[in-house]
Amino acid sequence: MTNIMKKRITSFPVIFFLIILIATSCARPVETKSAEPVSITDYFKPTDSIETGGVRLIPIKTPLGDFKVWTKRFGLNPKIKILLLHGGPGLTHEYMECFESFFEREGFEFYEYDQLGSYYSDQPKDSSLWTVPRFVEEVEQVRKAIGADASNFYIVGNSWGGILGMEYALKYQQNLKGLLISNMMASAPEYGKYADEVLAKQMKPEVLAEIRSIEAKKDFSNPRYMDLLIPNYYAQHICRLPEFPDGFNRAGKHINPAVYTIMQGPSEFGISGRLAKWDIKARLHEITIPTLMIGARYDTMDPRAMEEQSKLVKKGRYLYCPNGSHLSMWDDQKVFMAGVVGFIKDVDSGRF
Repeated sequence: MTNIMKKRITSFPVIFFLIILIATSCARPVETKSAEPVSITDYFKPTDSIETGGVRLIPIKTPLGDFKVWTKRFGLNPKIKILLLHGGPGLTHEYMECFESFFEREGFEFYEYDQLGSYYSDQPKDSSLWTVPRFVEEVEQVRKAIGADASNFYIVGNSWGGILGMEYALKYQQNLKGLLISNMMASAPEYGKYADEVLAKQMKPEVLAEIRSIEAKKDFSNPRYMDLLIPNYYAQHICRLPEFPDGFNRAGKHINPAVYTIMQGPSEFGISGRLAKWDIKARLHEITIPTLMIGARYDTMDPRAMEEQSKLVKKGRYLYCPNGSHLSMWDDQKVFMAGVVGFIKDVDSGRF
């Protein structure tokens, strides 16, 4: 037997043993270390309050006592704090939820807010609370509560929220960094004239005649009234999407008709309530902070008036939404949001 053969034979048991050892090792169940229980401090930082997902009921002082209004904060940005003012009066923040997608993406800090009398806030019954000056003082109290000031505070007001935004600026612009007015003329009489002379004439004569007949009888609860308005007015001038957004539908279901009717009036054509003679157009020159006026081709508000307003304030810019209506943040969203975000960034950086 050669030496080479002897080496092969003598090494065979060693190789065989190694193979068995590897095989048995692989066959053994793998020992896994049990996961350590998650410490509560991994989720919570020391705080004196319960986390609420950003929701906060802010106490508001009024001539009739103290109430609370609903707000919800998104993001944390000490340089940019935006307060959204919804329309109505008496609607809710819900139709403005589309801002979440865009403002969160930009890292803005912003607040959805239901004004007093709206669905998620207290709803006192005394109608003496529903005045423009009282609402302005409410906004000022909300501003203080969210810690905003002239270095970071922006208002975005749509429709009635635009009235409230302009009125707030006329009294408290020293606390604002920028103002954005979406789809609201500065004169209710001029808005009423536009509704009568332009919007109404775009309807079929027989439809308009039936609407006017219902209004003359003050039969606003008649289901036929909304049956006529939704396809012939809302779908043309309020929101032109094939289906109304869910947030808009929810806001409509949650409207406080008492507040709406007292201030806006029951008719959808113009303003006939306490706001009927509201007009601050001659005072727009007093607004000296950067201001964006937003108009839309199919809006209930005259887009030419919105452009004029951008020239009447001291530092104005105009944003035109060629495919938009009263809710152009929905039906001309790309143009609307690009213009809004761009304006806020320009003001923040000092470019405007």
